[in-house]
Amino acid sequence: MVQRVVLRRRLSYNTNSNKRKVIRTPGGRYVYHYLKKKGSVPTCGDCRVKLQGCTPSRPFERSRINKRRRSFNRAYGGQLCHKCVTQKIVRAFLLEEQKLVKKLLRAQRDKNKGKEVKKDKKSKD
Repeated sequence: MVQRVVLRRRLSYNTNSNKRKVIRTPGGRYVYHYLKKKGSVPTCGDCRVKLQGCTPSRPFERSRINKRRRSFNRAYGGQLCHKCVTQKIVRAFLLEEQKLVKKLLRAQRDKNKGKEVKKDKKSKD
């Protein structure tokens, strides 16, 4: 005859949050062990690639684990992958360079306009 397995909780349906596994105890009984959902690995905010060095965990568990397991020691650690961080830094650098070049060109243009105005005044006299 088949050994019966007794539910330990009231919910009997096979839902995502009610996964269980049959375990044989040393006394010979079969009981259900309820399984937890598997945690997901954090992903990069830009390119959605899985981040290396962060432990997979459920959201509530992630709030309780220590910072060393939650992220890593870098700018945007635990939020962005290394490629996206590099890209961000390079983009910021290039934008600053572009601002400097615009400022220099504007200064040169103003300087040239000043010379032209002086020449025009001399020619009118």
